Amino acid sequence: APASSGGKAVVSTQSTGAYTMAKYGMSMCVLGMAEEFRRNKIGVNAIWPATAIATAAVEMLGGDAMIKGSRTPEIMADAAYAILSRDPATCTGNFFIDEEVVKAEGITDLDQYHHSPGTPLFPDFFIGDEYPAPEAIEGGEAPASS
Repeated sequence: APASSGGKAVVSTQSTGAYTMAKYGMSMCVLGMAEEFRRNKIGVNAIWPATAIATAAVEMLGGDAMIKGSRTPEIMADAAYAILSRDPATCTGNFFIDEEVVKAEGITDLDQYHHSPGTPLFPDFFIGDEYPAPEAIEGGEAPASS
C-alpha cells in the first residue's frame, strides 16, 4: 500500500492527475529499487508529509495563509535522518509519514515544526482523508484543502 496508518491504505486521488501520477511513479520506483538493491543492503524508502510543508511551492499555491498552516521542512529532515540511521538491510521498501517517524524517535513536541503555532495545519494533499488530522488541531478541523 502506498501510505499507511495502522495497516490501512490512505491514498487520495483528488489531487491533480499529474501530481497523482508523480506520486505513483515515485512509489513504484521505491518498491522496484528496494527489491533491486536489497541484496546489496541498500535501503530505499519514501517519506510523505502528514501536513503541508512550508516551501516556495506551497506559498505559490496557497499564499501566506497556507504557509502559516504548514510545518517547516525540518520535520522532513529529522524524519529522513532517523530513517537513514536505520539498518538498510531491514529498513527498505517503506512509505513513511514524517510525523510518525519523529514520534517513533521520541519527539513528542510537534509544535517545534509548526510554521505558525496555533494556526490549524493543512493536511497533505495526497495521503487522504482517512489519515488522522494532525494533533496540532485541537477542538477544530483543518482548513479544507481543495
